[in-house]
Amino acid sequence: MIIGISRETFPSEKRVALTPESVKSLFDKDFEVMVESGAGKFSGFSDEMYRENNARIVNKRTQVFNEADIMLQVRGAGANPEKADSDIKLMKGGQILVGLLNPFAAPSLIERIAGKRVTAFAMELIPRISKAQSMDVLSSMATIAGYKSILIAASELPKMFPLLMTAAGTIRPARVFVIGAGVAGLQAIATAKRLGAVVSAYDIRKDVKEQIESLGAKFIELKIERKEKTEEKGYAREMDAEFYEEQRKLLSKVVSENDVVITTAGVPGKKSPVLIDRYMIEKMKSGSVIVDVVAESGGNCEMTEAGRIINKDGVKIIGALNLPSLLPFNSSKLYSKNITNFIFHILKNGEIDRKDEITSSTMITFEGEITNSDLKKQL
Repeated sequence: MIIGISRETFPSEKRVALTPESVKSLFDKDFEVMVESGAGKFSGFSDEMYRENNARIVNKRTQVFNEADIMLQVRGAGANPEKADSDIKLMKGGQILVGLLNPFAAPSLIERIAGKRVTAFAMELIPRISKAQSMDVLSSMATIAGYKSILIAASELPKMFPLLMTAAGTIRPARVFVIGAGVAGLQAIATAKRLGAVVSAYDIRKDVKEQIESLGAKFIELKIERKEKTEEKGYAREMDAEFYEEQRKLLSKVVSENDVVITTAGVPGKKSPVLIDRYMIEKMKSGSVIVDVVAESGGNCEMTEAGRIINKDGVKIIGALNLPSLLPFNSSKLYSKNITNFIFHILKNGEIDRKDEITSSTMITFEGEITNSDLKKQL
């Protein structure tokens, strides 16, 4: 089978779906890999590096789509809506598409993919189960995002993170507060601690307290009555408006006491909950920084504007976009490994086993039909 890798067309996207190292792994399993020239340029992977690992380099995007049995992308369809139309026109019946497709944000695009009789797999729907960990792209990318969010905060904060004792006096450490202790949040905690900050964190799930404290941070507990917070497949669940209102009230004091706030609370396929309103920002010290990691899905901060830095009375609100793309070498390597493991899994016997849990969870179209039940309801 021929696997095709096209250049990413989403604005400022520097990642590539497959690295030369993964090309070799696929070649050793009898897959042929075709790469559009320049696909890995911004990630640090030249055409020559791909050739050395037995990839075939072609100059035309149309040729990649025309010859490939499997198309691998970082951002496809719903995750790249402005450019999706041109790619969908190039797809052919019987082709397999794998990538981050953000299906619930653009169901009409997925419907068009189904109309082309393409079998599509959305990598963001990988179930949170042990046997799927090596394919979990959301966790891999969240690791990068959490790390980068702290570096951005450190560069924007007008003070140093660590405690320093000098002849001229003592420099107190910066205080960092992380909201959400998923993969991104935990990585942000770990990075901030390494830089010497005093770190605290909050999550609606009490069972993450041990993880937070194991990284050297203080767990902030808010006394709010609540129900179970995770979906059946391990992802965060959206709460009701009353819960979020009470949460904001209790968070207000904690937020005002910190120099940096990192927000990472997202619900896959839905708008991120607003956890920090403008009144909470007004209580923060001038010079404080908020980095909203989930800005692309609406943001946890009321004043967040995706892709912009807003200054509110001296407080910077950073609407961080596509953080993994800011470290494309590492994020491409992680993504490539995830997607390669996924290909090996779904095609381990040469055919797609639709009864397999990982396969059925990620498959959104098959032979002209929408197969995801939630997507069907949305349409």
